[in-house]
Amino acid sequence: MSFLIPAGKAIVSRQFVEMTRTRIEGLLAAFPKLMSTGKQHTFVETDSVRYVYQPLEKLYMVLVTTKNSNILEDLETLRLFSRVIPEYCRVLEEGEISEHCFDLIFAFDEIVALGYRENVNLAQIRTFTEMDSHEEKVFRAVRETQEREANAEMRRKAKELQQARRDAERAGKKAPGFGGFGSSGMSGISPATIITDSIMEPEKPKMAPAPLRPSGPSKALKLGAKGKEVDNFVDKLKSEGENIIIPSAGKKASEASKVLQPPVNTESVHLKIEEKIVLTCGRDGGLQNMEILGMITLRVSDDKNGRIRLHINNNDKKGVQLQTHPNVDKKLFTAESLIGLKNPEKSFPVNNDVGVLKWRLQSTDESLIPLTINCWPSESGNNCDVNIEYELQDESLELNDVIVNIPVPSGVGAPVIGDIDGEYRHDSRKNILEWCLPVIDENNKSGSLEFSIAGKPNDFFPVNVSFVSRRNYSDIQVAKVTHVEGDSPVKYSIETSFVVDKYEIL
Repeated sequence: MSFLIPAGKAIVSRQFVEMTRTRIEGLLAAFPKLMSTGKQHTFVETDSVRYVYQPLEKLYMVLVTTKNSNILEDLETLRLFSRVIPEYCRVLEEGEISEHCFDLIFAFDEIVALGYRENVNLAQIRTFTEMDSHEEKVFRAVRETQEREANAEMRRKAKELQQARRDAERAGKKAPGFGGFGSSGMSGISPATIITDSIMEPEKPKMAPAPLRPSGPSKALKLGAKGKEVDNFVDKLKSEGENIIIPSAGKKASEASKVLQPPVNTESVHLKIEEKIVLTCGRDGGLQNMEILGMITLRVSDDKNGRIRLHINNNDKKGVQLQTHPNVDKKLFTAESLIGLKNPEKSFPVNNDVGVLKWRLQSTDESLIPLTINCWPSESGNNCDVNIEYELQDESLELNDVIVNIPVPSGVGAPVIGDIDGEYRHDSRKNILEWCLPVIDENNKSGSLEFSIAGKPNDFFPVNVSFVSRRNYSDIQVAKVTHVEGDSPVKYSIETSFVVDKYEIL
C-alpha cells in the first residue's frame, strides 16, 4: 500500500508480506510508466503483479497485489483505505500525509494483516486506533483534584501563619520562625512537611519556635528535592494517609469530571441532596419524557448525634411524589415535615449512608424543562447551515460545565463556525462538535451557535446535553437538624448536586 506523487516518489509505503526494499522501490518506480492516459480503468497488470490505484487530487493511492488475487476484493480494500485518509488528513497534500504517516500506517494495519484483509469497518478502525483509556482519564482527574485541594490548604495555612505572626508582633512577643525563601529559621521543616500537616490536621496547626542557628545559607527550602516530583504527588498523598476516592471503571469519562468535585468539610452529621434528570425531547418540539429522581442521604459519624431529626422545607410546586424510608415516622413527616425514626429511642446507623427521603417527578409538560435546546439545520446547496440555541427556563438554577454534543458528518472536514456564545471543540475521531458553556444562569440564560458543514439535516441528531449544578431542581431543602431530646440544634454539613443521567434531543 503506497501514496505516490506523479513523479513516482513514494510518500508513505506499507508492506503486508515479506519483500525486499529494492523490490518495492522497483515496483513503485515502474508504476507511472505503466499508466495509460485517457482510459477509464483503475488497475494495471504486468507479468507478475497487478497495480490497483485511485487518484486522490495530485496523488495516487496504489495497492500492489499478485495477479491471482480477487480484483473485486482489492477494489473494496482500496476503497476502505481511501475512506481512512480524511480521518487523519485535512487536505490531500504531501506535507499533510507525511505529518500523519504513522497514524495512517496504524490504521492500514487494522485493515490488512499478513496479506489478508480483516473484516472491519471504518467505525471499528477508529475505535481500535483511538486506544482511549478510561483509567488514565480518572487518574489524571484525581491528581488534578488533589493538587487543587492541597494548594487551597497551603494558601489557607499561609494566611493562618501570617495572622499568628501579626498577633505575636502586636502582643510584643517574638514571632515564631515560620521560615520562607532566604530565611534561616525554619526549624528543619521542609515545605512538603507543611503541606502534609495542613492536609492531615487542618484545624490546629502546631508550630514550634525556631531554635537559633548560625547564619548561613539555608537548606530548609530545597527545590527539586528527591521524592517531591509532581508525577508522584497522588502516590505520596496515599502513603501519608490521605483517602483518595476513585470512581468505578464502569462510569463514563464525562461523569468523572462531575463526580470528582473537591470534597467539602464534613461534620459529624453530613447530608447529601442528590438529583438526576432523564429527559427526551423531539427535534420539532414537544417533551416526550422527563423524569427527576432525588434523594436525601444522611451519614452520622458520631453516635452522640445519632438521635436526631431533620427539618425539611418542601418548596416544590411542580408536583413531586415523596417517599420516606420504612424506618422513618411517616405521620411525623406528613404533619410537621420532620424526618425521624419511628422509635425515637433508637439512633441512626453510625458511619453508614442512609437514604431517608426520596422523590420522583415524571411529566410531559414543556414548561417544566429546565434547559431548552433548539436545533435548526437548513440545507444550502451542498452544505447545511445549522443554528442551535439554548434557553434557561428555570431561572433559579445555575448550571455549570454545560456541554452540548452535536453529531457532524464524517470525512467532510471541520465545521465552519459563525456566531457563538461560549467555546467549541471539534472531535474528528468521534465526529462530534462540542459546544462548551462554563455557566448558564439568570444573567446568561440564552445563547446560540451557528456553523456550516456539508451534510443533511438528519446528520445533526441526536443532540446530547450534560451539565452539573449545586442547586437542586425540586427545591427541597434541609432547614436544620435538632436532637430528639431538648430540640437543641446540631451542627451539620450538606452537599447538593443536580446532574444529567440522559438529556437528548432526537
